[in-house]
Amino acid sequence: MSDPTSSSSSARSASRRQVLLAGTAGAAALGASALGTSTGWASAPRGRGPISDPFRLGVASGDPLPTGVVLWTRLAPEPLAEDGRGGMPDRPVAVQWQVAADEHFRGVVAAGTELARPEEAHSVHVEVEGLRPDTEYFYRFRVGAEISPAGRTKTAPQAGARLDRFAFAIASCQAWYHGYFSAYRHMATEDLDAVFFLGDYIYEYGITEENLWRHGASVGPAHGRETKTLAQYRLRHSLFKTDTDLQAAHAAFPWAIVFDDHEVENNWADEISENNDAPQRFLRRRARALQAYYEHMPLRRSQRPQGPDVQLYRRLTFGDLMDFYLLDTRQYRSDQVGDAHRADPNRTLLGDRQKAWLREAVAGPTARWNVLAQQVFFSQRDFVAGADTNFSNDAWDGYAVERNELRDHLAATASNPVVLTGDVHANYVADVKADFNDPGSATVATELVGTSITSGGDGQHQRPGDQVQLQENPHITFLNRQRGYVRNIVTPTEWTADFRTVDYVTRPGAPVRTRASYVIDNDRPGARPA
Repeated sequence: MSDPTSSSSSARSASRRQVLLAGTAGAAALGASALGTSTGWASAPRGRGPISDPFRLGVASGDPLPTGVVLWTRLAPEPLAEDGRGGMPDRPVAVQWQVAADEHFRGVVAAGTELARPEEAHSVHVEVEGLRPDTEYFYRFRVGAEISPAGRTKTAPQAGARLDRFAFAIASCQAWYHGYFSAYRHMATEDLDAVFFLGDYIYEYGITEENLWRHGASVGPAHGRETKTLAQYRLRHSLFKTDTDLQAAHAAFPWAIVFDDHEVENNWADEISENNDAPQRFLRRRARALQAYYEHMPLRRSQRPQGPDVQLYRRLTFGDLMDFYLLDTRQYRSDQVGDAHRADPNRTLLGDRQKAWLREAVAGPTARWNVLAQQVFFSQRDFVAGADTNFSNDAWDGYAVERNELRDHLAATASNPVVLTGDVHANYVADVKADFNDPGSATVATELVGTSITSGGDGQHQRPGDQVQLQENPHITFLNRQRGYVRNIVTPTEWTADFRTVDYVTRPGAPVRTRASYVIDNDRPGARPA
């Protein structure tokens, strides 16, 4: 299937390539004319001394609303400093910011100054307001004479406004040490309105010779330990964010982000750790992990953690076309159990408050397409042949009653329900059935599962055992284990999902291709090959 192009999208791509050059090579690479350094800025603020090259972790934007967006950066002239402070002094630093209608910053529409504080790792979260709906903008930061790379962002259309097209990518699971983020380099050149990241932005494991598969890369001994302290979590985020392909994708589009487990610890559930540490001890670790997570993400103040707790679930609306419900499947869940207990009606993945919020939201006024942007496999997935069963206890299969209740509620109340999923390092397409044990039952929704960016290393189409999955779960219609992302182009009449894959990640430079495309028709749940 050929990639859609138009004169308008080509013009956007041209300006975006300028942004990507800035994101990759630094602001100086474009020169004063491209960055408009002689226009718009006030005189350099007075400080206690120059901070050289503070924008080495790039820039980002996120959670677009009709009249505003979050802008992010973190000052870190030495991003891999082992103390996690990024080489910054122990004092607040004034950071200027600008938003402009053009990539040359001749038409600045908003500007201000924020303090980057040491207690938040000198990160900056600017909640810009007063922008025009459904409009492309460019932004940048300044400290003294240092100017950041430029980023591109876009506001959402007004809720209810007619929207004829929305394009976005989903991504998840980016183990830096397993390979190069080449998929992000390709994503950054797409004609997208947003990126939805579905979890596992970092991994907490120590990086050793055994798991460092990124050819030519090396790390110091400080990276060899599992992340548990605030300094270690900050250092791990910094390591991942030094990747210029990741920086380019952040600079090209606004991102909407949720975490899964590895941002804290593998397979954690509420206050229960993987290794059953004392709850208070684990909650202290969770608080440190979530603080570092917030410091490195383009999140709003409403997502700033309060100790070990954070309000992650939220709704983003794009005109009359798209409603996204970003979920939290970690903070409120019951502990994982085996198959014998999966049908316990008291088990929850969402928790009472989040479940009530979601049920009310999808039952009220909504857009044409209603999308759960979430972390773990939603559809039933039995891994063994025959009468015996083996389900993932970390996925929705381990919380079957709540999953089925949510499925039935979506089918009864929401138009065009679609579930977007990460976590499993593979591409899947699944028809969400009214009864997963009856292949002839009605299809009531669609699940699209995106593969990893790098986690698992070089991928393959399928591996031994996958045919058993497909035979035991006939509602799963596509399975592929290469690396990449899913590009989605949505109109009022159909949703096209392109599974964009690269053949290798352990070395750089892999080309991208569309491995498969599936279409969901308006008012017809389930996906068909394009």
